[in-house]
Amino acid sequence: MDGKLRILLVEDSPDDAELVKQALLQAGLAPDLHRVDSAAGFAEALAHRPWDMVISDYNLPGFSGAEALQLLRAQPAYIPFIVVSGGIGEEEAVALLKSGADDYVMKDRLARLAPAVERSLREAQNRLESRNAQLALHESEASFKAIVSNMPGMVFQLEFGADGGPSFAYVSDGCLALLGAPAEALRRNAQVFFDHILPEDLPSFMESMHAAYRRRANWYWEGRIRIAGGKEIKWVDLRSRSRLHDDAGMCWEGIISNITQNKLADLEIRRSREDLGRLSAHVETVKEQERSRIAREIHDELGGTLTAIKIMLMRLGKGVAPEEKEALQRLRSTEALVDTAMEATRRIATELRPGILDLGIVAAIEWQAAEFEKRMDMSCQVTCAHKEIPLDNKISIALFRIFQETLTNITKHARATRVEVEIEADADNVMLQVHDNGYGITDEDLVKPQAFGILGMRERARNLGGEAGVRRTRSGTAVTLRVPRSVRAAAESPVDDEHLPLFGGATSSGGPDLRSPATQSSVPAAPRRRPDAKGMERT
Repeated sequence: MDGKLRILLVEDSPDDAELVKQALLQAGLAPDLHRVDSAAGFAEALAHRPWDMVISDYNLPGFSGAEALQLLRAQPAYIPFIVVSGGIGEEEAVALLKSGADDYVMKDRLARLAPAVERSLREAQNRLESRNAQLALHESEASFKAIVSNMPGMVFQLEFGADGGPSFAYVSDGCLALLGAPAEALRRNAQVFFDHILPEDLPSFMESMHAAYRRRANWYWEGRIRIAGGKEIKWVDLRSRSRLHDDAGMCWEGIISNITQNKLADLEIRRSREDLGRLSAHVETVKEQERSRIAREIHDELGGTLTAIKIMLMRLGKGVAPEEKEALQRLRSTEALVDTAMEATRRIATELRPGILDLGIVAAIEWQAAEFEKRMDMSCQVTCAHKEIPLDNKISIALFRIFQETLTNITKHARATRVEVEIEADADNVMLQVHDNGYGITDEDLVKPQAFGILGMRERARNLGGEAGVRRTRSGTAVTLRVPRSVRAAAESPVDDEHLPLFGGATSSGGPDLRSPATQSSVPAAPRRRPDAKGMERT
C-alpha cells in the first residue's frame, strides 16, 4: 500500500488493538489506527475523518459489530467493513455478511487479517469504479435522451437477427410526431412502421433495405409515409449506419426525418425551372423568327432599294459627258458607298439568318469557321467524319447559335491563335467540341453570375434535352456540347441539371472526347471544302 492506511478500529481492548496493528505491520501494511469503543465515538469518528476501512470486534460492552455495520452503511460512501472476533458463531457471521460486511477473521487467526484487508480494499475499489461507470452511463443516457428528444425526427435502432427478422431495439419519442404512432408500438412490432409506408413506395423501401442487408452496408432511403389514422402524407428521409452483431446479425442506427417541406420546395423549384425552360425556348423561337423576318425585310426591302439606287446611278453615269470629271467622280463615290451599304446589308442579313443553314449544319459550321478565320486572322480547323448530319431545323439553329457564341467568347477572352472544331454524331445525338489554345477559362469565370454566354449555351442545350459544358484544359479552353438529333428525342429526354455529366474524357489536346465508340474510326476523314455565304464551295 502507498501511504498510511486509515483504519477506524472498534475495539474495547487495547491489547487486542495492538495485536491487530502488529498483524498488519508484519504483512507490510502501514496502518493509521484510530480506536473507539462506543457508538458515540464511532459516529463522531465517521463524521470528522475519511476512512479507508473499518475493523470491528463483534461484542463490546453496550455496543456491537452489527450496530457499527448499520451505522457505517448509512453513510453515502462505501467503506469496507471486517469483523475481528474471538467468539462469533457461524450464524452471526453469515448474518453480518448478508448485512454488508466484507469479511470476518477470528482473533486466534490474525494471519488472515492482512489478506482480508487487501481483498476488501480491491473489491471496494472495483465497486467504486463500477458505481462511477454506472453514473457515467446514466448521465450519457440522460444526455442522449435529451438530445434525441429535441431532434426533428425519429431516431431508431433496427436489428436483424441471424434469421433475418427485423425488430426495433430502440425508437425515440419523435415517432409520435412523425408517424402518429407511439414508439412502444414499433418496439413491439416492426411491421407497424412498414404499414405506414405508401404501397407505391414500399417496393423501393424493401429493395433498399434488403440490398443494404446483403452488402452489410449503410442504409439510405427516401419515400412517403401515411400518418396513422389520417390522410396526411409525408416525405421522409432515412439515413443510417450499419453495425454487425457477433451472431451474424445486422443493426442499423439512424434517423428518419420529415423532408416534406423540402420536397415541396424542390418540386416547386423544378416546376419553376420547367416553366423558365419553356419560356426560354419560346423566347429563342421568337428571336429566331424575328431574326428571319428582319433578315427577309433587309434583303427584300433594303437590299432591293439599294440595288435600284445602284442601277439608277449607273444610268446617270451613262448620261454624263466624259469631260464632266467632277460629276463622274461624285457618281463613282456614290456607287462605292452604295456597294458598301449593300455588302453591310448582305452581311447583317446573313448573320441574322444564314442561308447556309439550308445546306445543313456541317456546311453552316464550316462556313462560320471560315468567316471567323478570315475576320480574326486566326486558324479555325473543322473536323467531321460525316458529309452531312441530318437534324431537325430547331436543333440545327440551336447548335449553330451555340457555336457562334463560342467563337464570340474566344474573340473576347481567349487570346488564342488556333481553334479546333470537331463534329460527331451517332444514331441519337450530335456532338460538338470547340477547343482553343488561349489563356484558359478560370474557375471564377465559370461560376460568376454574369457569365451570360455560358449560361445561354447551357440553357439552349438543356431546353433541347442535351448538355453543354466549359472547362479549362492544359492548353486552353474546351467547350463540349451534346444535343439530340430530333425535337421528339429532346422532348423524351429531359435533362436533370443536378446530374449533368458536363465533361467527358481527355483528348490528346487536353479537352473532353465527344466521340462515341461507334463513330471513332482509324480511317481519316476526307478533306472537305468550305462553302461561302451563298452556298458556293471554295477551297
